[in-house]
Amino acid sequence: QVRLVESGGGLVQAGGSLRLSCVASGSIFGVNTMGWYRQAPGKQRELVALISNSGTINYAESVKGRFTISGDFAKNTVALQMNSLKPEDTAVYHCRGQLPGLEVWGQGILVTVSS
Repeated sequence: QVRLVESGGGLVQAGGSLRLSCVASGSIFGVNTMGWYRQAPGKQRELVALISNSGTINYAESVKGRFTISGDFAKNTVALQMNSLKPEDTAVYHCRGQLPGLEVWGQGILVTVSS
């Protein structure tokens, strides 16, 4: 069974940086989009950034200019560089891989930004 595993979360002060990484634990083929989502306490899960295998990238307005997504579709890995972090970025971050007719999620990793 294929799983996505996130790493790189933790506690950081406002203004600091973190880099999240996500790798597939097994063989997976046909991934066409990878992305990061987050869910803050008491809120719905929201899109943070998406990257397609054609190179198209989309960001949530709240993270534009601060976060950068990168992906390697040959290795099925995706990373999220987060700079100038704010307390409102505190959330559980999940990576997601999209294949035709199937999506795979990671279990999530906590990012806490202190003020």
